[in-house]
Amino acid sequence: MANSTVITMASPEERAGKGTKKQSQRLLSLDILRGVTIAFMIMVNNNGGDGAWAQMHHAAWNGMTATDLVFPTFLFVVGVSIVFSVQARLARGETTTKLAGHTVRRTVILILFGLVVNNFPYFHLAHMRFYGVLQRIAICYLIVELFYLFDRRVWTKVALLAVVLAGYWALVSWVPVPGAGMPGKDIPFLDKDYNIVNSVDQKLMPGHLYEDWDPNNAARFHNVRDPEGLLSDIPAIGTALLGLLTGLWLRGPKSVKQKATGLAAGAAFCLAAGFFWSIWFPLNKKMWTSSYVLAAAGWSLVAFALIYWAVEVRGWGKAGAGKALTWPCMVFGSNAIAAYMVSELLGGLVDLTHIKINYLGRAIDPIWYWNLKVVEWIPVHGWGAFAFSVSYALVCFIPVWLLYRKKIFLKV
Repeated sequence: MANSTVITMASPEERAGKGTKKQSQRLLSLDILRGVTIAFMIMVNNNGGDGAWAQMHHAAWNGMTATDLVFPTFLFVVGVSIVFSVQARLARGETTTKLAGHTVRRTVILILFGLVVNNFPYFHLAHMRFYGVLQRIAICYLIVELFYLFDRRVWTKVALLAVVLAGYWALVSWVPVPGAGMPGKDIPFLDKDYNIVNSVDQKLMPGHLYEDWDPNNAARFHNVRDPEGLLSDIPAIGTALLGLLTGLWLRGPKSVKQKATGLAAGAAFCLAAGFFWSIWFPLNKKMWTSSYVLAAAGWSLVAFALIYWAVEVRGWGKAGAGKALTWPCMVFGSNAIAAYMVSELLGGLVDLTHIKINYLGRAIDPIWYWNLKVVEWIPVHGWGAFAFSVSYALVCFIPVWLLYRKKIFLKV
């Protein structure tokens, strides 16, 4: 693959955008946002354990931490990128039918990647997890990109957004939970164990969920859930749609300053709407509630507006010291799926080596040994855990940087 460019899923301008001069201009701020997001995703997924700061953990149930913003921001970026990718390829003369076929192929490959990430290295069929992060990205990408390919009107996207958010709220609020009753009447609304989302996943995938089911312990059955379950894909589509609408705004005729102002206004609206709705429909990442969709998109827009203003309006990050600081984000952002897979598969690869290190009389793997040694050197647990998460991200950066140097980008 010498000197070739392999294209990342739904990257802006399709990693090249070889149409008109206007089409070929890269939206650097979007690449930086994608890189920041995937770097933080790696860090929170390897946060150093229980001693990490609260913001480096997911909320236990209702509520929202910084960690809960990572995945929706990545989905939001996928939605933004769809607009630039599709328009760049159409400008190169590709047909809608060809793009649709490519979208389906990408979706299948992403799902297969997700199965590898979930189950590597042992792939125990009896308890394989079929839901997952990449699977959710694939489903949202498929639906939103196909919708945009065959209908580019803005109002239809707004209408679908309203339908998925209101429809999911109605589903969770008004559909009785089998064997438990009506939410808010027979059982608490958004009960952690008894809700329609968990119920459907337990029926469809018993023994295959993120929090696995023990068939020999019936008491655990209602403590089973999957944060990327089937029904919660519905509001996740709304997250990608909000990104798509943002991409349409950015490709409009407004000036860069007007676009930055629009991003800030969108952030304020989504945050206000999300937190207001959360009074009745709480923020909840594990169920991906509709209020969470809006609030998380609001924070994604805050981050994007700041980066867009700094990079596209002020020119920071395109040369000099600013470029040096944003370069690591560009490397991560250019190969985001590869970076995520490296971070998720690294532990399994270490496990396959069967290397163990003696630590205080216990045989532990090298990654956990390094975590404990960092915590020993930095006795404040929160900072020690944070240092480990940063070091883990730096290790994952190395193979992604090597790919970047050789102009190899993981294609799906």
